Formats: sequence, C-alpha cells, structure tokens
Amino acid sequence: MTTGTTSAAPQRSAEVDDLVARTRAFVREEVVPVEDRHDGDITAAGGDVLRRQLQARALELGLLAPHGPVEYGGHGLSMRERARVFEEAGYALFGAMAINAAAPDEGNMHLLDRIATPEQRERFLAPLVRAEARSAFAMTEPAPGAGSDPSALRTIAVRTPGGWRIEGQKVFITGADGADFFIIMARTSGEPGERGGGTMFLAPASSPGLRVGRHVPTMDRSMVGGHCEVSFDGLEVTANAVLGEVDEGFRYVQVRLGPARMTHVMRWLGAAVRAHETALDYALERRSMGARLTDQGLAQHLIAENEIDLAATRALLDVACTALDSGSPAAQETSIAKTFGAEAIGRVVDRSLQLCGGMGTSADLPIARIAREVRPFRVYDGPSEVHRFAIAKRAASAARRRVQG
Repeated sequence: MTTGTTSAAPQRSAEVDDLVARTRAFVREEVVPVEDRHDGDITAAGGDVLRRQLQARALELGLLAPHGPVEYGGHGLSMRERARVFEEAGYALFGAMAINAAAPDEGNMHLLDRIATPEQRERFLAPLVRAEARSAFAMTEPAPGAGSDPSALRTIAVRTPGGWRIEGQKVFITGADGADFFIIMARTSGEPGERGGGTMFLAPASSPGLRVGRHVPTMDRSMVGGHCEVSFDGLEVTANAVLGEVDEGFRYVQVRLGPARMTHVMRWLGAAVRAHETALDYALERRSMGARLTDQGLAQHLIAENEIDLAATRALLDVACTALDSGSPAAQETSIAKTFGAEAIGRVVDRSLQLCGGMGTSADLPIARIAREVRPFRVYDGPSEVHRFAIAKRAASAARRRVQG
C-alpha cells in the first residue's frame, strides 16, 4: 500500500512518513493479532481494559493522537497529513482506537480544539488527547427527532437561575457506555424543523439526570462503549457548560462533521486495504480450473476494480482534506468523498469476499468481519442518499448563480 504524499514542508513530510511507517508496524504486529483472536469483537477482546493497554503501548511508541494538539501530547497533523496515518491505523479494526484516533473521540477532539474555552480545553480536551478519558457526542434521537435531518432536534435546554436544564432522549450514541463526558446537542430556541436554535453543552457522565441505557444491537462490534440509548431527565448544567455560543450549535456541527466524515473514510479505507490484500494473497495460492485465480480473467477484473476504487477513494480524500486544510468548509468535497468512499470501500470488501469464496465468509479470514463493520458507513455520518441530495442541491445553486451572474 502506498503512503502517497502530503502538502507539508520537506522536513514535516519526513516526520509524517516516519509516523506512517511506525503506525503500520505497530498495527500489523501488535494490534492485528489481538483483533484476529477475538474476530473483531471489542467487548470479547476486553473493551476499555484492552483500549487502555493498547493506548499505553502507543504512547510508549510515540504514536498517540496524531491529530491532537501538540500542547497536550498530540502530533498536530493537518487533515491531509493524517490521512495515511489513519489509513494504516484502520488496517486493524482496533487500530484507530489503539492510537486514540477512533470515533467519536477523534471528532470531539477536533471540535473542542476549535471552539472550547481555555477552561473547557483543560478540563475536557487535554485528558481526551492524552487518552485519560473517553467521550460521546449526543445528537441522534429516536424518530421523529434529529437524525439525517439535524433540524428535527427535540431535546430541549431551558434556562435556569444557575445555567440550563436539559430534557430529552438520544439513541445510537457511539461510545456512551463508559464515556467520561458528553457533548450534548439540545434546542434552546425555535421548534423542531427549524434550522437554528441548537446549542452544544458539555456534561460529565456522572451528572445527575444523565443516564446511559441499553446498547442498541448493531451489526458492527468494534466500537468501545457500543451505540447506546441516552436520556436526560432534569440534567442541570452551569452556564460554563455551553460549548461555543448559545443557538449556534448547528453551525458548530459542521465544524465537526466535515473532518469527521473524512477521518471515517481514512480508517475504513485501511480496513478495505486489508480485505484486498487478504484476497490477493488467497488468489495467488488458490488454483481452480487448472490455473491460479490471479491468472483468470474474471478474478483479474475483481482485483483491478478494487485497485481502482482504492486509488479513487484516496484521490477524493486528498481533495477534500486539502480544501479543509485551506480553511474551507469543504461541504461539497467532503460529501462527495464520503459518499464515494463509503460505497467504494463496500465494493472492495465485497469483491474481496467473492474472490475468497467460502473462506471469505468464515472467521478464518478477516474479510467477513470487515464487511460487517464497513456496511454501516453508508448510513453513519449521513446516508448516501442524503449526501446525494445535498450534492445535487449545491450543484444546482452554483449553476443558478452562474446563469444569473
């Protein structure tokens, strides 16, 4: 797997290349064997106990939090610089977690780094980067609440003499079980369906009135803390708990979502590479109809299509990351890269499974578990259909301005 190039200065590029190589060695030599023993099931592998062990090892090797602020022990990599590092981490389903670059913590670090106050940075961001804490981002709600349409937000926050009282229900909150703190999206003005009026709040998990409920059973099994129901029943927070500005939460969501979508692509791209490499190794040895699979036309077609999808995903990812690094919201670029990447990654894994035949469906190879993990990516962080709607809408708006201008 090639590591590509970055837009950094030569000295910085050499540092990033070294980090890529060392991440690759750590993940393949130390993380992959753990994943394989437990078929990619993080609960069976030890959950938070395993997380702490792997992150302690990553810290020892100087690999922890490649994206995190340097002041708290991270490497401070730009979006484009971190792309190949995250891809190497994603080669193992537990790899991103091992270097403290997994969702939702990675996205929450980015958000806190951009908008948290100095006090919030010290209390919440610093321990998150140092792997001393875990976090959750509580936005998605049961129907008819916020989901693909955030404006449907129904959790409410009402002012009190000391701050705010939050009431509402959330669902599919990744990492909620065992999280040390939550970033909560609640409506502080307006009605469900209106685009404004959302506010973000920070709350320790131990706060009275905050309850983590059941794990929603999902097909993926690699996320520490699961995907949970969370309820807020008279959760009281102080005025200092507001993250950013009151009623500006929907704007801040975009600060988090664009980069987080791209880091998802990076990580799952690494998993797709493992599926592809596994299939290539199998096809080189497997003989059928008197010849190796790699010498047969139909198998060659599957292999070539995988190579094309992997290369195209990297290219779109680099375009979007370059735009984000320039300061652009990159809404169109990130939607395109996320939609294409989620679907291309799924195609790569599916073709890899097909090349391996019955063995591809078994736990003897990693492909079946990778298929189980990457399929939800076409839904998580915005379904492909919603992104296509947004992509088309932006294209039509641009065309209208061009015609009218």
